[in-house]
Amino acid sequence: LASYRGSVKDFVNCNAKQDAELLHKAMKGIGTYEDTILMLLASRSNNQRQEIKVEYKKAHGKDLVSALKSELGGLFETLVVALMTPPISYDASQLHKALKGVGTDDDVLIEILASRTCAQIKDIVKVYKKECGGKLEKDITGDTSGNFQKLLIMLLQVNEERRRDKRDTELIAAGKGKVGTDEEKFINILGNRSHEHLRLVFDAYKKVSGNDIEDSIEGATTGNLENLMLAVVKCAKSVPAYFAESLYRSMRRAGTDDQTLMRIMVSRGETDMLDIRACFKKMYGASLYTTIQEDTTGDYGKALLYLCGGND
Repeated sequence: LASYRGSVKDFVNCNAKQDAELLHKAMKGIGTYEDTILMLLASRSNNQRQEIKVEYKKAHGKDLVSALKSELGGLFETLVVALMTPPISYDASQLHKALKGVGTDDDVLIEILASRTCAQIKDIVKVYKKECGGKLEKDITGDTSGNFQKLLIMLLQVNEERRRDKRDTELIAAGKGKVGTDEEKFINILGNRSHEHLRLVFDAYKKVSGNDIEDSIEGATTGNLENLMLAVVKCAKSVPAYFAESLYRSMRRAGTDDQTLMRIMVSRGETDMLDIRACFKKMYGASLYTTIQEDTTGDYGKALLYLCGGND
C-alpha cells in the first residue's frame, strides 16, 4: 500500500457519541465555543465526522449540520459545513452551485473535472443525479458552449481504460506542434488519454516543436478553454503541483479567493495535502502554512491551518 499522503487522519480511539456531546455542549453554552468545534472537526476524518452526525441525531433528534449552521456564520460556517459533507457529495454540490448559481463558475468546473480520478468522476455523476436532482452532463451542456463544453463532456465520459493512441505522436509531427492548427484534435487527445500517456505525448510534442505544450496552448487559445486545457495538462504532469499553484493564486492576489482556498483545503486533506505542501515550498520558497497564516484570520484561518497539518 502506498503511504498515506493526506494531512487529515482518522482520530485514534474516536468515540463518535462522546464527540457529539462535546459539540452539543460547545453550541449550547453562552456564546459558541468555536475552538472546540474547529479542533474537534479538523482532527477527525470525514468518515468519523459522518459517524458523529449519526450519534448527534440519535441523542438530540436534530441534524448536526443545521445545528452548527444556526450557531456559526461567515467563512467559518461555510468551512465547517464543507468538512461535514462526504467528499463525493461535496464535489457534486460544488459543481451544482457552479452551474446553477448566478452565471456559471467555470473555475470550479475546470478544477474538479480536470483533477479527479476516473473512479471519482463516475461517483460524482451518480451522486449529482441523486442529490442535486439533475444530470450533470445535461447541466454542463446547458451552461457551456464550443470546445470548452466539448472537452468538459469528454472528461466526464470516463473511459476506464483511457485510450492510448500511436496517432497522437503522428498528429503532433503533422501539426509541427501547433495547437492552433488543429484545436479539435488536441482536445480529443486531452480528453481521452491517461495521465501517463499524456506525459509521453507532451514529451514528443516538445521534441517536435521545441515548445512546452503549455506555451503553445497559451499562444493559441484564450479564456475558459485555455484554462481548462492548461488544467488538464498540469494535472497530467502533477496533480499536487496543480493544486499548489491554485492555492498560491488564491492567496497571492488583491483579496483572497476564499472559496477556492477552502475548496482545495477541504477536498485534498485526505488525498495529497503533504505532496501539495512539498510542491508549494519547492515552487514558491515559502510554506503553505505561513502563506495561509498571513492571508486569513479568525477561526476560519485557524481551521485551515489545522487542515494544512503543519509548517514546512
